[in-house]
Formats: sequence, structure tokens, C-alpha cells
Amino acid sequence: MAALRVLELYSGIGGMHQALKESCTPAEVVAAVDVNTLANEVYKHNFPSTPLWAKTIEGITLKEFDRLSVDMILMSPPCQPFTRTGLQGDVSDPRTKSFLYILDILPRLQKLPKYLLLENVKGFESSSARKELLQTLQTCGFQYQEFLLSPTCLGIPNSRLRYFLIAKHHQEPFSFQAPGQILTRFPDQDLEHLVENKVADKVGEVSSSSSSEEKNLDPNIDPDCSGEILPKGAFLFKLETVEEMERKLGQDNDSSIQMLKDFLEEENEEMSHFFLPPKSLLRYAFLLDIVNPSCRRSTCFTKGYGHYVEGTGSVLQTAVDVQLESVFKHIEELPAEEKLMKLATLKLRYFTPREIANLHGFPPEFGFPDKLTIKQCYRLLGNSLNVHLVAKLISILLG
Repeated sequence: MAALRVLELYSGIGGMHQALKESCTPAEVVAAVDVNTLANEVYKHNFPSTPLWAKTIEGITLKEFDRLSVDMILMSPPCQPFTRTGLQGDVSDPRTKSFLYILDILPRLQKLPKYLLLENVKGFESSSARKELLQTLQTCGFQYQEFLLSPTCLGIPNSRLRYFLIAKHHQEPFSFQAPGQILTRFPDQDLEHLVENKVADKVGEVSSSSSSEEKNLDPNIDPDCSGEILPKGAFLFKLETVEEMERKLGQDNDSSIQMLKDFLEEENEEMSHFFLPPKSLLRYAFLLDIVNPSCRRSTCFTKGYGHYVEGTGSVLQTAVDVQLESVFKHIEELPAEEKLMKLATLKLRYFTPREIANLHGFPPEFGFPDKLTIKQCYRLLGNSLNVHLVAKLISILLG
């Protein structure tokens, strides 16, 4: 097939571009657009030959869009207006303005793109912005399918549930197309595992057949957990409930998921920079999601990882011969100094930026400019996407 002309909007560090390469699609990214200076530095570092437009999307005129004459648009609009922990400003949030501008431009293009792919957070599927997106696609004659997918469905030990939409213009419907439904597995996976969540057209809400299904759509909870029962008499340490412990045990026993050790860097002296400081250990020990190299799970890494501790991502226990139970049992009764000594035996550290990039599917040759700080790398990776998921969706989209 002839090389597709691709426009990458909200290009960030280049996750969509990397996915396009991984999909082995004959394509040329004719323009990448983003206003984030640091993200653009990383993009240029990895894709130096791609035209990078450091401007707002609203600053691109209809003439400029027409001049590009693209076959495919890849985009990952700002997610903050739709996150369930945020203000959920939706279309009234100023950060949605550029996305609404795209929806206004799309029907007026001289040549409509053949393909579209959009990524956003869980929560977008119940937004007014999504409703406007679907109305625009229908007006323009696109066939589309929506998904809620986590990297775990590809055997990657990281929960990062995201909304995806793929669309094609004036072509036959997808063979697996399920109108009004959001698929939570790839169409070529076991159909028995497809959870087809009915979407209410009026409010765009995903309804679940049970409260447990809804809970399993949390971005920090793997939707694939098998829910094995703990052996009787299991000791509950930290502040975790029986339900949480059962979920984690089920995930770690799921052999369809790779172990974290496959994504880790070799331990060396430089790793000392990533160990949790004593202050963080004492303050947040009971709230940490602690994993070890043989675990088959990790929680979603956010842009605050390495700076904020609670709820930003898992931490790695490098002293694999130490039992968590033995450290946390009765620890709250100890004075601070003894408590710290026990916690230090676990040798807890943050995942490195390279390790998070590995879990996100970025290849070894993908790098960061030397001038970027570790904190900046974490922030950029937290705003990025899973390359393997998008690559598979591109392949499905092109059939």
C-alpha cells in the first residue's frame, strides 16, 4: 500500500509515532503538533526528521490542515477535563477548546482523512466531549468502534485503563463492530472475555451488570484479575482489605501476564538515587503499593510519580528474600527509629524512567535528552500512553 500521510496531534513524547512504527504501517508523519516544550525536546530527540509544530492546535488554520492532506489523524487530547479524580469540567474546561476546534474543522476539510485514532482516560466515555465527537463522526460518514483497554490484555504487568476510538471513513463496518457498545478486549481475543458495556446514548454512561465490574474498570485495578481466594488464616498486613489481597494474589498467579523482572534494569550503584527517603517511608509505608520482580502487576504510573508518593504508582521491593508480613506485623507499635530500620530492610525504590518506558512499550533505542531531570522524565511518561496497545489498534484499524 502507498505510504499514509499521518498527522499526530497532541504528540507529546511521540507515543503515537512509536506505535505507528511498531505496527509496520507504511506511513510518514507529515506533522506532529504540541505546545509542551519538554515533550517536544524528547520528540525531536527520537524523531529528528519529523516536522514538529510547536503551536496550539487552534492556531492551525483550515488552509494549513487542507495543505497537509492527511490520510490518518492520531490524537490524544488533554485528559484533565475527564479524569474522575479531577473537576470533570468536560467541554467547559479551557483545555478542551482545542479538541472542539478539531471537531469543528473536520467536516470542513477538502479531503477527510481515511482513518482516525483517539486515546483518552477512563471517564471520557461519559463526557459531553465524546458525545460531540460521535456526532461529528456520524455527520462525516465514519464507521467507528470504542474500547476500554488496559496493557494487561497484552500480558503487560501494568494497569493503565484507557479509552480508545478507531474510525474509518466511508468504508464497510468493522467485522467486529458493536454499535452502542464499548469493548474491553481486542476483537481477536476470546469472545467469551469480551465485556460489552451498553452505552446510554443520551448520557454516554457505561453501565455494568454488577458493581464489581464497575470497580474493575478503575485505572489502578486490573480488569483481568481472577479473584482467587486467599488461604485461610492469611495475615492481613498494612491497611489492605481481604478483597484487595485476593485481587493482588489473583493477578500474581495469572501466568498470561509477564513478570515485572522482564521490564527492569539491572541493579547497580546508580539505583541508590531511586530509593525512597526515610521521611517518605515513615509517612507513607502503609499506603504504598509494594511489588517485587516476580509480581505480575503494577498500578498506573502518573505524572506525579517520584514527587508525590500516594496513588502515583507502585514501588519496587528489591530485597526479595524479606517477607512483607514480617516487616509490617506490629510495626505501628514501634518507635520511629525501629520502624524505619524494619522498613529499610525491604530496600524499596521507585521504578526508573527507563523501566516505566519499558512497561509503556517504548523500545530500548527510545531515549531522553541528557538535560532532562528524572522528575521531568516521570512527568512526561505519566502523560504518555502504552505503545503496544496503540500499535495493535492501528493494525486493527487498517485491517
